Amino acid sequence: MEEPKWLEGLLRTNFFSICPQHRETPRNECNMFCLSCQNAAFCFYCRSSFHIDHPVLQIRRSSYHDVVRVSEIEKALDIRGVQTYVINSARVLFLNERPQPKNSSHGAASSTPKTMSYFCETCCRTLLDPFRFCSLGCKVEGMRKNKEEEEERLRKERQQETHKGTHPPTHTSNSRRRKGIPHRAPLAS
Repeated sequence: MEEPKWLEGLLRTNFFSICPQHRETPRNECNMFCLSCQNAAFCFYCRSSFHIDHPVLQIRRSSYHDVVRVSEIEKALDIRGVQTYVINSARVLFLNERPQPKNSSHGAASSTPKTMSYFCETCCRTLLDPFRFCSLGCKVEGMRKNKEEEEERLRKERQQETHKGTHPPTHTSNSRRRKGIPHRAPLAS
């Protein structure tokens, strides 16, 4: 996944504070993010004033965690591999990693029948379906890690290729083979 410039800013932004310019108005919480400006979160009124023709994501809350509708973010970003959920009849995904529940028994023996378990490749959170990541943030971290591992593998391969020509020549398998079957002297009787 090639990361767009705005993605890091989106994942680091704190949403749902009160807009300083519109403190006394309703709908003044900063729950929007502009993909063009890539600045901070802003409110409904700021969008109307400063971001009218810009691509904007509206961030929502689910159990005190930031989510975005799949229908909005998939227009701007490849979200394959990220677990999605239906919340208030809308399909959403979490922006960032969430803490594991305290009663989580990841890897522990259980008295319930064995079922297939799926885990986030980054944070090991239990997933409901066979996805690779629990959130957009975990996908970004996982993709960066995979890219670093791939670059390291390629670096080692190039290094091995470079050193192949510097080793002294080894003998071929034919150079040490005997030149025929040894003959013994006839037995004396």
